[in-house]
Amino acid sequence: MKAITLRNLPPEIEKAVRKEADRRRTSINKAVITLLEGKAEGRKKRQGRAKEYDDLDALAGSWTKKEAAEFDKALTAQRLIDPELWK
Repeated sequence: MKAITLRNLPPEIEKAVRKEADRRRTSINKAVITLLEGKAEGRKKRQGRAKEYDDLDALAGSWTKKEAAEFDKALTAQRLIDPELWK
């Protein structure tokens, strides 16, 4: 198996690799391999499927319960069906 040297690794990537190594209680090398294998497998699974969009993922789970309740309250009027429009 060939060796690869990574230089100028961005700090956030290094942190993610170290976190994965700690989580799995394994070496940095094995953590990098695991992460790369997961990425490669995910790419294979996605081939042939419709494109997945993730541009709103940062919003998922970011509302407080109060904000979610306010949003649902604001939508209540929009969810009502006006029978006059269906004649």
